Amino acid sequence: MTATTRMFVAIRPSEEVREQLADFLAPRGGMTWIDPEQWHLTLAFLAAVPDHRQDDLVAALARTAVRHDAFDLQLSGAGAFPDAVAAKALWLRPSVDLTALATGVRHAANSVGATPDGQRFVGHLSVARQRRPIDARRWLQVLDTFASDSWRVDTVELVASYLGEGPHARPRHETVAVLPLHDGGAAA
Repeated sequence: MTATTRMFVAIRPSEEVREQLADFLAPRGGMTWIDPEQWHLTLAFLAAVPDHRQDDLVAALARTAVRHDAFDLQLSGAGAFPDAVAAKALWLRPSVDLTALATGVRHAANSVGATPDGQRFVGHLSVARQRRPIDARRWLQVLDTFASDSWRVDTVELVASYLGEGPHARPRHETVAVLPLHDGGAAA
């Protein structure tokens, strides 16, 4: 049997934005907030990357990343999965449509045998998860009042995720590769 690793490709918010969001959420109890160190915007989830294909995956993602320009991003507006009345996850919306970048990343992963999940891409940063569905309409009104500062996105990260190995039996995330996007000021 081939050894595999659970991975994802993501954008991480800047430290300043993580601090800003953590300060916003801190006084708001009654919700299971995700640890700020785990906040990210997933571009592709890869449930079982064959370990022997990880180097190929990094190379394919690097080629894809440099085809996409760096950009400024902000978080504002809230949503819930699967919906607001029976929510299991609450999230913040990115100000930029990330579909083209996510599609490129997913194609790169698929090209080396690291099959991405088949879910329709919805750009988001999860801030809370619940074991049981909740009516989150009140929480979404609160989250809708948050707007982060803008930050420059000039890299994407390939991250390994180890279920149950983090604090409180949450996943432990380990960055495998940091992949630069195209810098418009650099020679192509």
